[in-house]
Amino acid sequence: MVPLDPTIRVRPLLKWAGGKGQLLPEIRRFYPDRFGGYIEPFFGSGAVFFDLHRLGRLENRDVVLIDSNADLMGCYESVRDEPDAVNDALSSLAAAHTRRGSAHYYHVRDFLFNPLREACRTADGRIAYTPALAAMFIYLNRTGFNGLFRVNARGGFNVPAGRYLRPSIADPVRLRQASAALSGPRVRLVWGSFEELRALARRGDFLYIDPPYAPISRTSSFTAYTQPRFDLPEQRRLQQLVVALARRGCQVLLSNSTAAEIGALYDTNREARASGLRALRVPARRAINSNAARRGPVEEFLITNIRGDR
Repeated sequence: MVPLDPTIRVRPLLKWAGGKGQLLPEIRRFYPDRFGGYIEPFFGSGAVFFDLHRLGRLENRDVVLIDSNADLMGCYESVRDEPDAVNDALSSLAAAHTRRGSAHYYHVRDFLFNPLREACRTADGRIAYTPALAAMFIYLNRTGFNGLFRVNARGGFNVPAGRYLRPSIADPVRLRQASAALSGPRVRLVWGSFEELRALARRGDFLYIDPPYAPISRTSSFTAYTQPRFDLPEQRRLQQLVVALARRGCQVLLSNSTAAEIGALYDTNREARASGLRALRVPARRAINSNAARRGPVEEFLITNIRGDR
């Protein structure tokens, strides 16, 4: 894999709930000096992957990027395979948005995107994204409310338009950078759950795990924006797998909120601590809230068996 120009900050292509761009300075402290392959089972915006790629840390390594969101992975596959076609379609959508604003957003969402994604859905639930569909996904992501992905009971994308004066929609450089990173000969995109780790992870591999965060209050949950929901039973299943992988000799780094149940699973849990995991509190910033005044400094957990620089 050829690294991107290290003088250029490679930014994620998509906005995504829980994206880790602002937490990267803390996360970088725990990039291991030596590791085998790299696996990321909740890929989302891919901020850590793109950062590792920019730094040249993924050269000559097997990389597996996993997410259970069929739209997300279908979009990335199309960007990887046909970036120029995606960019051309996205440029047209951006020009129309400049003319029509939110009216264009709702027309694309309801009359183009939702019907086409259903037409492209296969029997196993995958969505065979075309460049046109990928461009619509990126357009809706860049102009919808806080970059959220949410579907209704019928499976239709229903996020309202965001209130942006001049949203950044078409960015050919960013798109081609993402395509170049995803096109590495040893990079694999996998549509699936975090359970894929059980069969894929080997001793010495570096795993960055960023599940939907456990809510720290009744009004702060965004687990509903993933399908299916990621509630406490899923957090427990993940913890059991993470402990098993740490015992296997994998180098694990996991992010989550400082909710009490996460502390009980990792910070004060005897099995987690015996496996070498420790839960560290790091400063972060809450980025998603309908009330802007409630976006601000918080603490998050970084849970790891990697020594780091502290």
